[in-house]
Amino acid sequence: MDRVLQRTRAVALAIVPFLLVAFAVLYPWPGAAGRLFAWPIRPTMTAMVLGSAYLGGAYFFVRVALARRWHPVKGGFVPVGVFASLMGVATIVHWDRFQHARVAFWLWAGLYFTTPFLIFWVWWTNRREDSAAEGTEPLVPLPVARLVAAFGALAGLTGLFLFVVPAGAIGVWPWALTPLTARVLGAIFCLGVAGLGVLADRRWSTARVMVEVAGVMVALMLLAGVRAHREFAAGNPLTWVFAAGFGGLLAALAILYLRMRSPADGSRVQ
Repeated sequence: MDRVLQRTRAVALAIVPFLLVAFAVLYPWPGAAGRLFAWPIRPTMTAMVLGSAYLGGAYFFVRVALARRWHPVKGGFVPVGVFASLMGVATIVHWDRFQHARVAFWLWAGLYFTTPFLIFWVWWTNRREDSAAEGTEPLVPLPVARLVAAFGALAGLTGLFLFVVPAGAIGVWPWALTPLTARVLGAIFCLGVAGLGVLADRRWSTARVMVEVAGVMVALMLLAGVRAHREFAAGNPLTWVFAAGFGGLLAALAILYLRMRSPADGSRVQ
């Protein structure tokens, strides 16, 4: 019990190279996406946000491939499956916006037309290997778990708004969007629903990898905001909500991580 199946490791290892290559294209040189990626992404902030999600995903799947137990990595599969599914739908809806003559596009399409099925398949087959909490295992305190879940729900609702009502999102978002980039950002925000899993399983050993992944993504997105600060509308209140919200979230993740690493912190199963 509580083991990562070989098929789960194989899927994780197969996905990592695609995510690393996409990050290497989109984050260091976001302005080159039109030449090197499956579709031209403008402005550069959107390209870097997508690149941030890819590096966070690569880190997650490396942890899956190396994990000895299932429960520390189980929380990422459903959010990643939702993200990949939404990206596949966005590809179909905005088919004409992609550069079909490029190998990068067919790699993109192949990834998002297969990954949702693979992710949900390995999650479904591996979930029977889960284990119950042990009596001495540290738990995320209930008030903190509720706060994390609230942030997860807010991220999911924001993602749904961006994906379902892209025209409305374009009118209020702090940097320029198109219907396609709004839906891509919506898929990225839906990754945040991983926070809801903390209420279902409050073990720190379950939450830790998800906190690390979130930290990687949020830190890179904040750095992207600094790099692309000229692309933000200074008069839009959401610009400052974005800066304060993501900065506060990164600080909160760091505090939670440092406190829970100490044996004296956190609740324990009674």
